[in-house]
Amino acid sequence: MGVLVGRKAPSFSASAVVNGGEIVENFSLDQYIGKNHVVLFFYPKDFTFVCPSELHAFQNKLAEFEARGTKVVACSTDTEESHWGWLQVPKGKGGIEGVKYPIVADTTKTITEAFGVMCGEYDYDEDLNMIANGPMIAYRGLFLIDKEGIVQHQLVNNLPLGRNVDDAIRMVDALQFHEENGEVCPAGWQKGEEGMTASFDGVADYLTNH
Repeated sequence: MGVLVGRKAPSFSASAVVNGGEIVENFSLDQYIGKNHVVLFFYPKDFTFVCPSELHAFQNKLAEFEARGTKVVACSTDTEESHWGWLQVPKGKGGIEGVKYPIVADTTKTITEAFGVMCGEYDYDEDLNMIANGPMIAYRGLFLIDKEGIVQHQLVNNLPLGRNVDDAIRMVDALQFHEENGEVCPAGWQKGEEGMTASFDGVADYLTNH
C-alpha cells in the first residue's frame, strides 16, 4: 500500500488478546471510529528480544495515551495462542506479563500487508503453491489514526531498530493541538509550546521569536 498518510486506515477483523489474557474474536479498529485516536503498532515476533522492550514501553506509558483519549493496539503475525502464552511469561524472563492493551493476531498476514509493513514477499510456483521469499513477519510499523479513521502519521523501522514511545506521544499531542487550534506544529514541537499559522507571515513571526 505504500504511504497511508491522508488515507483511510485499512479495515480488518481478527482475533486478539485483550486485558492481558482474554482472547476475543473479530477485534476491529472500527469500534474506535468517532471516539478515539488510535496508535496501532506492528512488531516482528513474539518471544524475541527487542519486541518485549517495546511492548513494555507502550504499557508503561499507557496511562498517558489514555489521558489523551488514545487507544494503543499492537499487532504481529503470531497466533492469538502465542500472544496469550507470551503474556503469561514474567518480564524478568523475557515475557510481556502485565501488558493490557489489545494484541492482534494477524495469522493470515493480510493486516500486515494491507498496512504495507510486511518483511518478505511471496509468489506462486507453477502448481500455484505459495513460495515465501523472506520471513513474512512485520516490520516495526507505527500508525497514528484519527477519530475519522484517517492515518495522520506513520513510521516504519527495520527489524533491529526499536522505537521511541515518547515520540509517539508527542505526535498524538501535535495532532490534537492542530485539531483543536488549527495551527501547525514546527520542528521539535512539544506539548505546551506555541504553534504557528500556516502562512508566510506565521512562519516569519515564529522564526523571529524562536
